[in-house]
Amino acid sequence: MISIRRSSERGLTRLNWLDSRHSFSFGDYYDPQNMGFRSLRVINDDRVAPASGFGMHGHRDMEIITYVLSGTLAHSDSTGTGSGLKRGDVQRMSAGSGIRHSEFNDSQQEPAHFLQIWVVPEREGLRPTYEQQHFSDQDRQAKLRLIAAHDGRDRSLTIHQDVDLFATLLAPNERVTHPLRPGRHAWIQVADGAVTVNGHLLQAGDGASVSDESLLEIVGTKGDAEILVFDLA
Repeated sequence: MISIRRSSERGLTRLNWLDSRHSFSFGDYYDPQNMGFRSLRVINDDRVAPASGFGMHGHRDMEIITYVLSGTLAHSDSTGTGSGLKRGDVQRMSAGSGIRHSEFNDSQQEPAHFLQIWVVPEREGLRPTYEQQHFSDQDRQAKLRLIAAHDGRDRSLTIHQDVDLFATLLAPNERVTHPLRPGRHAWIQVADGAVTVNGHLLQAGDGASVSDESLLEIVGTKGDAEILVFDLA
């Protein structure tokens, strides 16, 4: 079964420096019918204006993944980590027992576009940690590239939950497939372009939950598509 969450159905936070679209309830946007899917709690599609960003603020007991689509971000947190992120960079921050961080677009001209993803961890009170990895476009083209996993295999980020997160780029008619083991579920998020998922058309900003399916077939249909695939317990 595939249930589609259209881009236009998402929540919205719009400020003079931020345009954020919420696939699930977040902040002032409350939708009791869309509180997450399995351990996936938040997918925010964020566009941050130049020389703007999220000031230092705190989180607890959440796995926070930032997937950069375009522009640059400067990251700082209370563990002492400071880093820069650009397209292809993915960061994982385990908030655990408590962490404070900021994400700032330090470009004076270009907006920053990224997905911020929250996953509920397997247990509370983890030690706060930070990890970052780069995945080139070539590394993701016409293949499902593992970018985060519980065991951190294949040079992926280590996430404290039973989740495999893949990314792919698909030109028109390029396709990838992914088997789902019995009892597994999936969430598909289209960051850009358009694809079909088992025959269902999804366009930029659309998401879809998948249950009781044994195989995912994702085919590029229009433009250069960029997709995230969450394989979830």
